Amino acid sequence: MTSTATPTAPDADALDWSKGDGLLPAVVQDAATLRVLMLGYMDRAAYAETLRCGHVTFFSRSKHRLWTKGEQSGHTLQLVSMEADCDADTILVLAHPRGPTCHLQRPSCFPTAPAGVLAELDALIASRERERPEGSYTTRLFDGEIRRIAQKVGEEGVETALAGVVQGDAELLGESADLLYHLIVLLRARGLSLADVERVLTARGG
Repeated sequence: MTSTATPTAPDADALDWSKGDGLLPAVVQDAATLRVLMLGYMDRAAYAETLRCGHVTFFSRSKHRLWTKGEQSGHTLQLVSMEADCDADTILVLAHPRGPTCHLQRPSCFPTAPAGVLAELDALIASRERERPEGSYTTRLFDGEIRRIAQKVGEEGVETALAGVVQGDAELLGESADLLYHLIVLLRARGLSLADVERVLTARGG
């Protein structure tokens, strides 16, 4: 589920633009999977334009102008939030990528940048719900009644509990993976996501 909340960001005057000839490095991270996507540079104008249009915009050092990611490819970065580091001279940008970020058609400009496996599974299941590809087990689940999905969660929960008592580690891990998969499908069938669960956990944990 993509957040529609107003992006949060520090006031531009709170950032130290005196370093780097007015350019601050901006590290972009996938808001869902936390994968590092790319590094760019922002000046005051790029920072303001990012907030204005909601798409991450940089100052291109090669083109000597503002450059909104995806202005030609359509693979934009939808802004979620921006945060300054402790010295106020580097920006951390959280965004939702619309297509591959790298010009080589990879998700990230860093080939082996890690990402949260569960978040990636959540995104994959969300795409299955939208696209309903033929032959997909996930599609069959979504095409059926939500009661059947809930039943599968219950079955996998029981099997996970039994594996924890009478089976080995491999079996417990396998059943746990099945349980998590079906739980994510159930959440998506209700219009929810793992991010929603994470917000509840965050609130509970203080």
